[in-house]
Amino acid sequence: MAIYADQGRTDSSFQRESESRAEFYDRVAGPYWDQVREVINEWWSHLPADVQPGFRSRLRDRNSDTNVSSTLWELYLHEMLIGSGCTVEIEQAAGDRGKRPDFLVSHAEGQFVLEAIWTAQRLKGTAYSTLTLSLFDAINAVPSPNFSLAVTINKTGTAKPSEKRLKAGLVRWLEGLDPDEFDGAQDNPAKFSHTWEEGDWSFSFQAILRSLGNRGLSASTIGFYPALPWFGGESDLMHSAVKKKGSRYGDLDLPFVVAVGFAVFFPRNEDVETALYGTTVEYVERGKASTYGRLRDGYWTLPHDHDHGHERVSGVLIVDNPAPWTWATNTPTLWHSASPNSISTPVLPTWDSVRMVDGRIEREPAAAKAHTVIGLPAQWPSGKPFPRTHATPVK
Repeated sequence: MAIYADQGRTDSSFQRESESRAEFYDRVAGPYWDQVREVINEWWSHLPADVQPGFRSRLRDRNSDTNVSSTLWELYLHEMLIGSGCTVEIEQAAGDRGKRPDFLVSHAEGQFVLEAIWTAQRLKGTAYSTLTLSLFDAINAVPSPNFSLAVTINKTGTAKPSEKRLKAGLVRWLEGLDPDEFDGAQDNPAKFSHTWEEGDWSFSFQAILRSLGNRGLSASTIGFYPALPWFGGESDLMHSAVKKKGSRYGDLDLPFVVAVGFAVFFPRNEDVETALYGTTVEYVERGKASTYGRLRDGYWTLPHDHDHGHERVSGVLIVDNPAPWTWATNTPTLWHSASPNSISTPVLPTWDSVRMVDGRIEREPAAAKAHTVIGLPAQWPSGKPFPRTHATPVK
């Protein structure tokens, strides 16, 4: 038994908005995705037999994308550790609280504990409800070889509207548009705009001419989704993730690393610096050059750090947006504790290393590429996830 069975798959379409991640990975066809499933199956087989059923259940969880993503994150970490020559024990009791961290790692220089957490940035608001996502899928099923659509949500309802009537209205409107007339759209903007209303629902659509090279090819009908405000506070997100795991195990008497899969829209080192080492400030005095320092508001620089147990965390290992298509290219970065009371942690050869020394950030690049220890080529997966083909009408 594996995570994914070797079966004939024929549906190579994009992930549907209402489709869970587990369903998508199991459904999508094509050589690119065959590679992903093959590697996930292989890495899962490297786990101890007693934990394989739990990992399999979580990877196939159709009710929680978070569960799938966090399990893939743990699977990647396990493969990276054993590929680096480490011996890994999973969920062994450690610390003075009787809890079981994800990994107890033994290596040439000793042991350390590694606890994984996957954290993701969320959308504000509730406009992307299950019903709304289902309507997006219906819109993307409308054949539109000449135009993509920019969608605006005017109103959302609580009862499901007719997807059939929505699609029929879009088909009639799009069939009446001539791509050769688009240059004059400013003279007749209403012709290239369409509003759909039913019950408490209302969407507006704007037709956008596809380039000549992309006309007639399979592609998502929606080119621009409704603009929604994103949650900001990437540094707060990181701080909360480390804090959640950092005090969980009490005194370990071993180096303790929190491994954060940092799934955010625009990851920046500055946000991590702020979260862990404190906010950078500029001090200005008349007639003197500016000087820079840090506020004591970082995870390791809070006043009376020992009162919060933050010194127990030796380092924070971060990979931005971990996913199968980034496994071979991302480089993990270990951010060392700024607390003098933390136990020093080793650095594996495929990790970048960051320290704060006298208020300055010092970086040391990895000695080897990360893909070399997880058994993948530098350019993996090979090929295109969704090769373009001529679109066929969807009824």
